[in-house]
Parts: sequence; C-alpha cells; structure tokens
Amino acid sequence: MSAALSRSYLFVPGNRPERFEKARGAGADAVIVDLEDAVAPQEKSAARDAVLAALDAARPVWVRVNGTDTPWFADDVAALGRHAGVAGIMLPKAESAEQVAAVRSGAHSALHVLPIVETARGIAGLNALCGAQGVLRVAFGTLDFQVDMGIDGDGEELDAFRSQIVLASRLAGIAAPVDGVSTVFDDAKVLEGEARRGRRFGYGGKLCIHPKQIEPVHRAYAWSEAERAWAQRVLDAVQASGGAAVALEGKMVDMPVILKARRILGV
Repeated sequence: MSAALSRSYLFVPGNRPERFEKARGAGADAVIVDLEDAVAPQEKSAARDAVLAALDAARPVWVRVNGTDTPWFADDVAALGRHAGVAGIMLPKAESAEQVAAVRSGAHSALHVLPIVETARGIAGLNALCGAQGVLRVAFGTLDFQVDMGIDGDGEELDAFRSQIVLASRLAGIAAPVDGVSTVFDDAKVLEGEARRGRRFGYGGKLCIHPKQIEPVHRAYAWSEAERAWAQRVLDAVQASGGAAVALEGKMVDMPVILKARRILGV
C-alpha cells in the first residue's frame, strides 16, 4: 500500500530483531523499525546493525531514526537512507523543513520522510514541515507532545492541535496525517473508538504499538456497510431526480453531500 494511504503503522523495537518477521506478518499497512524511543543509548549502534542485517528490498520497512540533535542521527541516515529495504525515514521531534532536508541530504533523492510533530515548536513550524520536499504526510506524536506542553489528557485537550495538523496538511496538498498511538491494546472497542475519533478529525491513519491494535484501526478507517448503503441511497436519489432538488431521509441533498457519497463509494 502507498505510504500516503497507509491506515496503520506498526512499531517494532530496533534492538529486537527476533520480532521483525512477526511485525512484517502482523497485517499492518506499514512497519516502523524504531531506533529512537525503543532503544537505550548504549544499544543504538548494535540496533542499527541489526536493522541493516534484516532489511529486505522486497519487503521495505520504515525506520524511525534518532533525532537530528542526537549523536546517532548522522550515522543512522548515512547507513539507512540509501538502502532499498527502507521505504522511508520517520523523523522524531520534527520542527523544521531544515531537519527534513538534513535527512534527505544523506539519502537517495526519492526518499520519503514522515515527520512526527511532538513539540510546541513542531506545531509552530507545521506549514514548513508539511511543505518540505519529500514529505507525503506527517504524524502527531501525542504522548511526547503532552509532556512538552504540560497537557494531561489525549481527548479534548489536544483537539485544537489535531485540527491544526489536518489544516496544514490540507493546505500543503499532502495526505491526511497519522494520529498518535493509543496505550490500550486489549480492548478493541475502546481502540476502535479512539481511531474513529481521529478519522472524524480528518486523520487518515494511526500509529500502533501492538499487533492487536491493527484490526480495530483498520475497521475504524474503513467505511462501514451502513455508510456505504447511505452513500448509495444518496446517489440513487440524485440520479432519479433528473437534476432537480432532492431530499433524502428528511434532509436536503446538496453538492457536499453528493461529494461525500462519491468519496465513500470511490466513484
């Protein structure tokens, strides 16, 4: 699946090579091998070597490198940025277009970069990040962002920031952003509800930290049978009207409603 259309991105620790194959087979649209948060400082180099040994050009994965302000960033990009087994680089603590350019300067020219907005400065630099060369979409690192801002909560406390990311993505003409992780993985109903909430805000996918999260996320980002049936009724009513104004189920059907129905049905 295209990086711009992926609904789920599953993290796997870069220092756990025995989990790489399991992650690849878990059913996520994309796999992210993590060299940042999941790996202790003393294990960074060994983890990078393990990732390099496991890369497969036939089954490329994303790699979350260490941040641009760390001593491991340059080596991460130099080792991984030109490898055919790397689908793209996830850039943590992204705050500027210059950081994106620093990733691409050490990589092949077609490399995709997925910046994670995790700080106040990242929000302030959204327009530049979304418009940077090589960025197909951005992700919202909700957990780290809460820490940086001193915010306690992942609900309405983040609504304004979620919307800013969606708006900046739309203005830049890139794909809908990727929502942050949920710490819940044993309650599919709760997780699906959280993912659907992100979708209502305009997000196009979600970061996952456990294989159990993938199926609920995919359900949340798929049109339900009820939604598809509604869309078909709308288009049928419009066609039957012969161009006249039409109402359906007590509501007027105008062009935005028609466009939504077409989007649901892919027509």
